[in-house]
Amino acid sequence: MSAQDLTRVVGPGRGPGGSPRVIAISPVLTGRDAFGAMRQKILEAAPGSRLIPVSAEGIADEPVDDVEVLLRGWSLGGDALDRFVSRAPKLRWIHSVSVGVESMMTPVVRLRGLAITNGRGVFDHPIAEFVLTMILATCRRLPALLELQRERTWQPIEAVELADTTIGLVGFGGIGREVARLAAPFGPRIVAVRRRVRAGETPAGVEVLGGLEALPELLSLSDFVVLALPLTALTETVIDDEALARAKPGSWLINVARGALVDERALVRALRDGPLGGAILDAFREEPLPQTSPFYRFPNCIVTAHTSWSSKAVLERTLDVFCDNLRRYRAGESLNCVVDPAAGY
Repeated sequence: MSAQDLTRVVGPGRGPGGSPRVIAISPVLTGRDAFGAMRQKILEAAPGSRLIPVSAEGIADEPVDDVEVLLRGWSLGGDALDRFVSRAPKLRWIHSVSVGVESMMTPVVRLRGLAITNGRGVFDHPIAEFVLTMILATCRRLPALLELQRERTWQPIEAVELADTTIGLVGFGGIGREVARLAAPFGPRIVAVRRRVRAGETPAGVEVLGGLEALPELLSLSDFVVLALPLTALTETVIDDEALARAKPGSWLINVARGALVDERALVRALRDGPLGGAILDAFREEPLPQTSPFYRFPNCIVTAHTSWSSKAVLERTLDVFCDNLRRYRAGESLNCVVDPAAGY
């Protein structure tokens, strides 16, 4: 049965008016203290449901026999999720706060054939703002200017106008499209590769070079390469020695997706010996990034703590997506933002 078929049979629920009898909520974005703030909005969408908190270890405060829906936050990893799913026989649907779902597509979850939805669209704008901020800061030589300030040195530095650059988008989903939209008024050339090339879906001003087979061409053209791909078996380590060797000399790599998209040893070599001019890294294979990581020490590397998604508006958007689907669940309608388990996104 396909993911789309599963959504057609998920609801209505066993509670009042088709609501889920019980909804379990793991720490979403700000921890267990956010449970009370979310409660009213969720109950407005699913009146009569009982809500129970679940810890990051997958432990609930009460029995989970009647749980139909799980709102899964980032802290509920694969092992803890499996423990919870194994004890929740009536679970039908998991909503993942994050867009990437690679850590939750466990054998237990797949075997149960659960409907999976994600936070598609929730984080596009803050991540795109982060990318544009970093591109502009690099063009205007902000790190060097700050260093001169610390040294109390008065030295003008020549900058680069964004209109004289090429931005390469590796992945052209919600984040890639939003980066293109925000960058377009500045006048750069924007090129992209995407796994599925669809006619008529590319905004004016963006050149889609092809699928991932066109990545070498994109790397050779781009002054800024933005990684905005989901992590799947096909995209893991898509940036390796061979790919980096094709990068335009002096270009910058920006990763706001997943650390495992990049061979980090190859990236170290490309930062140290070229051809890269620098990197802006918000995602790593191991998080938190160990203090011994060479990325902290490179003067041409900006490290942030997987925070490109962060904004005050994110929790509200997250709840809007989830609560809209709760209303659909009650009515027995197809859910939005459905994940295809086979594709991994």
